[in-house]
Amino acid sequence: MGLVGVQENGNGEVGLSIGTKNKYRRMDSEVTEDFDDGSHHHHQEKRSSSTRKYVLACAIFASLNSVLLGYDVGVMSGAIIFIHEDLKITEVQEEVLIGCLSILSLFGSLAGGRTSDIIGRKWTMALAAIIFQTGAATMTFAPSFEVLILGRFLAGIGIGFGVMIAPIYIAEISPSVARGSLTSFPEIFINLGILLGYVSNFAFSGLPEHINWRVMLGVGTLPSLFIGAALFIIPESPRWLVMKNRVDEARAVLLKTIDNEAEVEERLAEILLAAGTGSTEKYEEKAVWRELLSPSPSLRRMLITGVGIQCFQQITGIDATVYYSPEIFQEAGIQDKSKLLAATVAVGVSKTVFILVAIFLVDKLGRKPLLYVSTIGMTICLFSIGVTLTFLGQGQVGIAMAILFVCSNVAFFSVGIGPVCWVLTSEIFPLKLRAQASALGAVGNRVCSGLVAMSFLSISRAISVGGTFFVFAVISALSVLFVYKLVPETKGKSLEQIELLFKDEHQWNGSEVELGDVVHLVQKQ
Repeated sequence: MGLVGVQENGNGEVGLSIGTKNKYRRMDSEVTEDFDDGSHHHHQEKRSSSTRKYVLACAIFASLNSVLLGYDVGVMSGAIIFIHEDLKITEVQEEVLIGCLSILSLFGSLAGGRTSDIIGRKWTMALAAIIFQTGAATMTFAPSFEVLILGRFLAGIGIGFGVMIAPIYIAEISPSVARGSLTSFPEIFINLGILLGYVSNFAFSGLPEHINWRVMLGVGTLPSLFIGAALFIIPESPRWLVMKNRVDEARAVLLKTIDNEAEVEERLAEILLAAGTGSTEKYEEKAVWRELLSPSPSLRRMLITGVGIQCFQQITGIDATVYYSPEIFQEAGIQDKSKLLAATVAVGVSKTVFILVAIFLVDKLGRKPLLYVSTIGMTICLFSIGVTLTFLGQGQVGIAMAILFVCSNVAFFSVGIGPVCWVLTSEIFPLKLRAQASALGAVGNRVCSGLVAMSFLSISRAISVGGTFFVFAVISALSVLFVYKLVPETKGKSLEQIELLFKDEHQWNGSEVELGDVVHLVQKQ
């Protein structure tokens, strides 16, 4: 459908504008337009390239906290083998040590929503790094299981802050045409961290037993140097600045992230309207939580989609696969510790390589097609892992099939539900509720992750490792139905257009909305 006088801005807000490609041109601009067109076009291209690089740099630096989470997940899968022997911990203590990180991180996620509204998105990321690094240092020098748990507690709080704030920050500074790819960056860095953790396990496993796991955990403190440097480079979110009535600062940030200066003013007006700052509305914390606890029909749909996809990301067993990959391969027949850790490196490589595939496709194919490929592929792989561990025994064929299907499972995860769930939860909620509602999604994610990680070994002892993966396969099959019924396509839409998707139940139930339909909805408002 043709669209006259309505254009989508750099970050996706829909606004009325008069541009050089609009058939309604101002008469006084036609006189000078021919003279300026050549030089203006060159200047615009140069500025466009500059803003793209700037936004990319912001997305990369904002994602650095995710390396810490990924590294912890990856390194603990191998370090726990040596911690078990050095500190003489029980199997239950092993489950608690691994799984408590995710449970504890929910407190960070809950506090992160409120904190990011008070001190800003940028400084919440700084706080996350400081708390995590304190926890990592405590774990490195822990003389006992109790001190190790204390360090784990601090690391979990820091991770909770980090996982919920980075996607929100990136979504709020990114242009809609690339928002999916850029918001996926934290997931890329999580996978990079996991791979580095696996490599660290393999590299330091030859050190003495009481030293190797401490070195493995200690290396995780190094990214703090880069995070500290990043704070001097990245700006605050323009939307948060508007909410705090710091409009001039917000305009300065927008001038760095949007190509066209006229669009800056248009976007600023739209953000002011969305934040309620342009009227007599007052942004109040109590009102936000009241709205979340007694949601309108459209907000209820957003919460079902956002929290639901976050929970499905974890209850399909990805953290069990990553944390306990040495145990899974041991069940398949690999006994040598060095070979076990080498096999886990293959898992890390698969997970990292295929997240790059998602980055290139999420804004081209859309969110929903990637979710279909991911959830269906994971269902097949999880079922196949169950069959392999249950029926193929501990021969060479069983080992090869186990490695193949575990690597394939994490690959399918990285192609879709891994990054896309964070993209969706950072873009579907209204501005006033975005931080707090996204925090609820992150809490659901971390609770499910913790429950899976803390129960995997116990359930495996009760119904076998293979039987546990059959359960994961059934849950993964349910996630396919969830995506089909309750996840709409958000590709290429502004944050405001996405909000309109949830106002109509038919559009929410998985059907595509056309731009023309959005215009009609806007006109009805």
